[in-house]
Amino acid sequence: MSMEREIKLALPASQVQAATRWFAARAGIEGHPIKLVNIYFDTPQLTLASSKSALRLRQTPDGWLQTFKTVGTAKNGLHSRHEWEMPVAGPKLEIDALLSACDEPAAADALKQAAPSLVELFRTNFTRTLWQLDTDGAQVEAAIDQGDVLAEVDSEARRAPISEIELELKSGDEAALHTLAAELGKRIAGLAPDDISKAQRGYRLRAG
Repeated sequence: MSMEREIKLALPASQVQAATRWFAARAGIEGHPIKLVNIYFDTPQLTLASSKSALRLRQTPDGWLQTFKTVGTAKNGLHSRHEWEMPVAGPKLEIDALLSACDEPAAADALKQAAPSLVELFRTNFTRTLWQLDTDGAQVEAAIDQGDVLAEVDSEARRAPISEIELELKSGDEAALHTLAAELGKRIAGLAPDDISKAQRGYRLRAG
């Protein structure tokens, strides 16, 4: 199990280019954009959402990953949550492998109960532009995500935009995240802490 710690900031669409330039200057290199297709699963009764967890398949340029997360906590844009992630052979969940890795009994029990009835609920498709930053001796992965949350409910196609910055701590002190967020806030107008995950956006989109 790993603990994911990141600051999420809502990014006005009008400020995407300014943020891209800022990160490129800060990192000394142009960002690396990758396209990500993300499929979220739950039961029709929303067993996983009720247990405050989320299950995702992600297609990356290097192959498929499956990820199981707890909702964890989110305050002033800082998200802290348990995460289990591993590669899979293709666009199909490998639940037994996740259950073997999951060492949070309540989360594992929810996943085991949900497994027989899992269905696709929604997708988040976006382009992620990445930079690796060194801040006060800490390693931070910075990302700009631009795309959409997509869901089909009763034959109705629903869509909501994604435009955000994620600052994820890879190693070092969590204070580095706050330092970077403060730097960004001084340079990029309209940034705001965002306590809502992409999975939560998907569930809200389905709920209308």
